[in-house]
Amino acid sequence: MNTVLVTGGAGFIGANYVEYLLDLKQGYRILVLDKLTYAGSLKNLERVWDNPNFTFVEGDIADEDLLVTLFEKYVITDVIHFAAESHVDNSITGPEAFIQTNIIGTFRLLEQCRASWLENYNELKEKYKSARFLHVSTDEVYGTLGAKGLFTEKTAYAPNSPYSASKASSDFLVRSYFHTYGLPVVTTNCSNNYGPYQHKEKLIPTIIRKALAGESIPIYGTGKNVRDWLYVTDHCHGIYMVWKKGRLGETYNIGGKNEKTNLEIANLICDILDEKIPAKESYKKQISFVEDRLGHDFRYAIDATKISEELGWKANENFASGIVKTVDWYLNNRDRL
Repeated sequence: MNTVLVTGGAGFIGANYVEYLLDLKQGYRILVLDKLTYAGSLKNLERVWDNPNFTFVEGDIADEDLLVTLFEKYVITDVIHFAAESHVDNSITGPEAFIQTNIIGTFRLLEQCRASWLENYNELKEKYKSARFLHVSTDEVYGTLGAKGLFTEKTAYAPNSPYSASKASSDFLVRSYFHTYGLPVVTTNCSNNYGPYQHKEKLIPTIIRKALAGESIPIYGTGKNVRDWLYVTDHCHGIYMVWKKGRLGETYNIGGKNEKTNLEIANLICDILDEKIPAKESYKKQISFVEDRLGHDFRYAIDATKISEELGWKANENFASGIVKTVDWYLNNRDRL
């Protein structure tokens, strides 16, 4: 039985992916390694905790000795690398943690895979012939778009925050280990995710939490910044397809083709809450505008043509249905707000 290491598997997307992978019932043994910072929670793994093919280890991906122990004990044949510091505001006030986890941590993982999997340059050991390292990244490495255009895999990198700069650095490290050593890597760059288990600090949970609490719903600047929204289960499916069928050394962009301004998101959620939990007046009355984020990128939008044409992936969830599912999940799990 192959052991798949899922780093950051107690976080938002990672936990959804662990569920997705175990639900496939393909016989994978899943080892989750997570530092359990503010963004990771064991609650996210409750549904899979008793699965005999699931193991959890609390630890840091930058801990070299721990990685050596885990790779030897579990004979890890694949890595799905989610672990990252990802909150842009936190990267502005405290960038060092982003350098440590996103760059140094990724480097440690790559080095351990190189030591465990490779016989020599471009030569995998016999029992690791099918090994793969999938690196999960973000569209933010590309910088910002104007009113038109889409990010493609050929778009030049132009990160504008310490977070996106650290992710760009990790992307380049992963690329270099393929071209220098022949390590079997693939990278995905995704648009904004939403769905169950997302940390309460993020935009959509924040809007829901503030609305229900009767507090001001804070929207940066004018609320006109645009993001391309991807339902987390669609993202998990895309990651799986790239992991299993993507060309080694390649990057695949995964996007939802659901562009919305932050203000549109707030209004849509308020409309849903007005219907499901009506208050004396519309929740929209609570929307307020706050000072814009430093270096706030105007627009992100992904061109997912490559993954669609090469691997047959497409997003199954449109935003209208996905946002209702997401709001319903938080209404049923208010302790997560």
